Amino acid sequence: MTTSKANDHTTTRRPLPCGIYAPTMTFFDPETEELDIPIIKKHAERLARDGLAGLVTMGSNGEAIHCTREEKIAVTRATREALDAAGFTSTPIVVGATEGSVKGTIELCKESEAAGGDYVLLLPPSYYRAQFDEEAIEGYFTAVADGSPLPLILYNYPGAVAGIDMDSDVLTRLAQHPNIIGTKFTCGNTGKLTRVALATNAKTPASEGSGYMAFGGMCDFTVQTLVSGGSGIIAGGANVMPKVCVKVWNLYAEGKTEEAIALQKVLSRGDWYLTKAAIAGTKQAIQSYFGYGGYPRRPLKRLDKARVAAIASGISEVMEVEKSL
Repeated sequence: MTTSKANDHTTTRRPLPCGIYAPTMTFFDPETEELDIPIIKKHAERLARDGLAGLVTMGSNGEAIHCTREEKIAVTRATREALDAAGFTSTPIVVGATEGSVKGTIELCKESEAAGGDYVLLLPPSYYRAQFDEEAIEGYFTAVADGSPLPLILYNYPGAVAGIDMDSDVLTRLAQHPNIIGTKFTCGNTGKLTRVALATNAKTPASEGSGYMAFGGMCDFTVQTLVSGGSGIIAGGANVMPKVCVKVWNLYAEGKTEEAIALQKVLSRGDWYLTKAAIAGTKQAIQSYFGYGGYPRRPLKRLDKARVAAIASGISEVMEVEKSL
């Protein structure tokens, strides 16, 4: 635990270590589509046992857009309970807490803290896209950071927010706020990540730096994130092959660059099948290899048997490595 001060009150929260994080899937009963809390807990425990540095609930992979606020809180609470019961009391939880308004987002940040969250991950608002210039976006994040009891990690994912792509100047300016402590770069722009990591003196495996966290947003550029001065990876693929993701990270951090690059190529080949198949495919990959997973909530489609088999085959190379670790 570390002691930090957020918005005039001092709290003790779990630190964010460098390494691999998974934006956890939210699992549903295949018939009723209600939350499957036992499977949510089982999955969280498996990921922690397989070496992940932390978990992210209610991110894009967690189908936050399909869940009520009460369900979001229930998933975060269940994840914290599972980690604590399994002995992973120091594993931090980042909570996706984006809502359309400043007021709603701050409320969800407060509820996320009460449910066991340590940090929040926030997209820029985008419903009224034409009105959101840089000034409006910076104003939103600044206002939320002023009111949130949990530190903010900004989420740069243009595909999810009508193309809003925060540049390195915006991200660096926002990083000056004491309650904004990181960015997730799902844009895949390693040049941008490099500039922000440099400007903020981001934490790396070799240096504590300022503590700012520069996260790559996909596991298929793990080595590239490390080369760019990054702090970690938040990657959907870590739901399926967490041990391989961790191995790539650790090899590079230990100075075994050539081994890391070779394994990165295997990881990138396999991860592409999951990227193409998105949430439904990732859940079915978990089903194929671990015996649970199920389906996304409608209106996302369920995959046919041929597609499921093709995904299982496509990731077989990386899953052989996963099983060997």
